[in-house]
Formats: sequence, C-alpha cells, structure tokens
Amino acid sequence: MTKKILNKENVYKDLKQHAKDVGSSEVQIAILTERIRYLTEHFTKNKKDKHSYTGLTTLVNRRKKLLDYLSKTNSTNYKKILEKLNIRK
Repeated sequence: MTKKILNKENVYKDLKQHAKDVGSSEVQIAILTERIRYLTEHFTKNKKDKHSYTGLTTLVNRRKKLLDYLSKTNSTNYKKILEKLNIRK
C-alpha cells in the first residue's frame, strides 16, 4: 500500500501572501481541502476503512473552524477562497 504524497506547492501557490507562507488561514484551508478530497476518493475504493473516516471528520471540523475564523476577520478573502477551492458553505 502506497501513501499519496500531496504536492502542496500547486495547491496554495495562488493563495499565499508571501514567498514562505505556509501558516496563513487561506493556505491551511487549501491544504486541508486537498487532503479531504484525497480521503473522499480513498473511501470510494475502501468502504470499510473506519479509522481513516474519523480522521476525515477531524479534518472537516478543523477546516470549518478556519473558515469561520476567516469569515469573521477577512470576508473578501473568505469569499475568494470559497470560489477558488470550489467549497460550498
């Protein structure tokens, strides 16, 4: 069994605020979204993988908290990131 390595640079290259940005809310949301999409694809093949399902729930909750924070602090970036990552809220 191989583990997929996410190419994080391609995921957040348009969202980062400076050259070494990996900690801003926008970048964290983008990385979490990529991991969530990978796990949902994983579950189409592995329906009985319950342990990874709890990890998926954790990722979704963390992304939801970051999105709530971003909507309160910077609503323009919030709308931009929802549109860019194709997330419905």
